[in-house]
Amino acid sequence: MIRAIRYAIDEATASLWRGRQSGLLSTGTIALALFVLGGFLLVTANLAQLGEQWSSAAEMSVYLKDGVTGGERANVEQILKATPAVASQEFVSKNEALTRFRKTFGDLSASIDGLGDNPLPASYEVRLHADASARKSVEDLADSLRQTPGVADVRYDRQWLDRLLAAVSFVRGVGLVLGSVLTLAAALTVANVVRLALYARRDEIDIMQLVGAPQTYIRGPFVMEGVMQGGIGALAALMALGLGFLLLRARYLTPIAASVNLESVRFLSAELCLLLVLGGMAVGCIGGLVAAWRT
Repeated sequence: MIRAIRYAIDEATASLWRGRQSGLLSTGTIALALFVLGGFLLVTANLAQLGEQWSSAAEMSVYLKDGVTGGERANVEQILKATPAVASQEFVSKNEALTRFRKTFGDLSASIDGLGDNPLPASYEVRLHADASARKSVEDLADSLRQTPGVADVRYDRQWLDRLLAAVSFVRGVGLVLGSVLTLAAALTVANVVRLALYARRDEIDIMQLVGAPQTYIRGPFVMEGVMQGGIGALAALMALGLGFLLLRARYLTPIAASVNLESVRFLSAELCLLLVLGGMAVGCIGGLVAAWRT
């Protein structure tokens, strides 16, 4: 068996070199298919990771009216404490809100000073539990607070997070469908390229069959040729993905590092990279088997 595998590798390498132009086409097709599939997986995995982090840190902001009384504040606090979905709450006074604004938006400090009185409202910053079962109670809480005396507005960011996660699922589905179509096209391309190599060696194959050579020696080189094309294409796709990831990370993500945790934006895991390489080899193997089946 080892001798047969070594023979298949040697013959496949020689065949790939002889038909390098057509082999480049099939290898490039596999690389394109896996690049598209890997790109969708990379984008959706990072978006899902960011969505989970933002969901776990989801907050509700309860803005109070300027003339809010102590009783109205106590009523708001009582409502928050009585809601199981609320993990914690923090009161932010008008002066604290102004101090935070000046630290965060230093360039706009002069403009807000020119308004005279402090225009920022006092508020409660409410940290919510990330449990999906608590979402209904949080929505009911937001509706209740909007109707509570002394409350000017309630901002709840869970809705756009749910939309983000739904969009991620849709994009992942589109990527899987498109990647599957391109993978099928790659397998057919490999089959056609390997079939051309088979026809070029038709006389040699006939002689091997006449002398009773085992099928592993006859079909093995063509199957191995497909496997090698798939492996090379997968590695090329991963290299292109890695280069594109580094360039996009430096170009677009670094400027917004203050709002996006770059440590959570990562390349595909080692397990997923290995699966892509094995998947490319499997696609090439299928193409080689289809081409060599009738030899």
